[in-house]
Amino acid sequence: METTIYMSITQPVASTGFGRFELHPDLVRGICAAGFAEPRPIQVETIPAALEGTDVLGLAQTGTGKTAAFALPLLDRLLDERKPGPRALVLAPTRELATQIDAEIRLLAKFTRLKTALVFGGASMRNQIAALRCRPEIVVACPGRLLDLMRQGFARLGDVETLVLDEADHMFDMGFLPDIRRILGSLSKDRQNLLFSATMPREIRRLADEVLYEPHVVDLAGTAPAETIEHALFPVPEERKRDLLEHILKSGGCDSAIVFTRTKHRARRLAQQLDRSGHRAVGLQGNMSQVQRDRAMSGFRNRKFEILVATDIAARGIDVSDVSHVINYDVPNTPEAYTHRIGRTGRSEREGKACTFVTREDWDWVRATERMIGNPIPRQQVESFTEAEARRDSRRSSARGLSGRSVEAGRGRRRPSRRRRSGGAGPPAGR
Repeated sequence: METTIYMSITQPVASTGFGRFELHPDLVRGICAAGFAEPRPIQVETIPAALEGTDVLGLAQTGTGKTAAFALPLLDRLLDERKPGPRALVLAPTRELATQIDAEIRLLAKFTRLKTALVFGGASMRNQIAALRCRPEIVVACPGRLLDLMRQGFARLGDVETLVLDEADHMFDMGFLPDIRRILGSLSKDRQNLLFSATMPREIRRLADEVLYEPHVVDLAGTAPAETIEHALFPVPEERKRDLLEHILKSGGCDSAIVFTRTKHRARRLAQQLDRSGHRAVGLQGNMSQVQRDRAMSGFRNRKFEILVATDIAARGIDVSDVSHVINYDVPNTPEAYTHRIGRTGRSEREGKACTFVTREDWDWVRATERMIGNPIPRQQVESFTEAEARRDSRRSSARGLSGRSVEAGRGRRRPSRRRRSGGAGPPAGR
């Protein structure tokens, strides 16, 4: 979910930048109650075209207000004429993002009678079927569960007037493109399409060309991280990552952190290790049930947990406005994922820090990422955590080990060693 800058709810919208859009009065009340202030650039550039019914392709970094950019014109259009739904379909790649989009739409529609239905896997299908039977104007869904409900005849989308694809690049990464094409085949061709993304790889450009008709294109994404993010690389041997993580977490100013790992197993194990060492940590990964995922996210938002350890898949769509640090415990799989990950801090014009741990095996990824963003990523050396320091430690340890064996040999332990070399079984007694 994208957020906007906050203001006093007593400030009339007409006196702010949102007044320029001439939105429905009930929607104006929702904007005031939500505390939205001046519209963000992606909203300024896309809302007028969307209100006109034009297809829109909006590219902007995470945390820049994309959800309101499509939600406001969508809601305004639905309020112009009331009739049973579903009339608008919003597709998102993850349960967390779908939930957050639904929450923001409900917030903006607070003073209207518009209804939404939230559809995703891992939750009760019975409740989702009941919500769809109420003919909601808006359906916010993940593609997989929506297709299941369509096959069973519970999700009928022939009357959809507006389609939104949010985080379209992530949906392609996660293999949803065949599902999306099947869903598109069930929709009326006479519809408005709003496609929003943080990046535009060639595959998404091809999807956009298939979906959009003469779109209004806004590209504010760029490839460099937001200026509100102070980011750096931390060279470290693999075996010292945990120690470096503890060092950063205990440093001043680390109030709330998302730690990214490459695998589900590592996310679960690292969260458990941090919890045992006295941190309020929780994991978020794909094997968790929806109840567990909701508990982890709500606990992180309300500061019951100070650290969220997550994989890329599980963390897509996380929107927590006051995360002070993002720590890439493992580098992302692709350079493009770098800006997505670190964009979880420095949101809504707040400042944040991003730390990426790099080992000797990661420097090809570093070079590719620096080429993508167009600038070198600053290096930050932490004493005793560099590769050179690790090699010196290793040499010292080896020297101490040799010295120890020499001393033990002088204490009469050479005989067991000779027995083992000559076929004696096992270690000497007492070990």
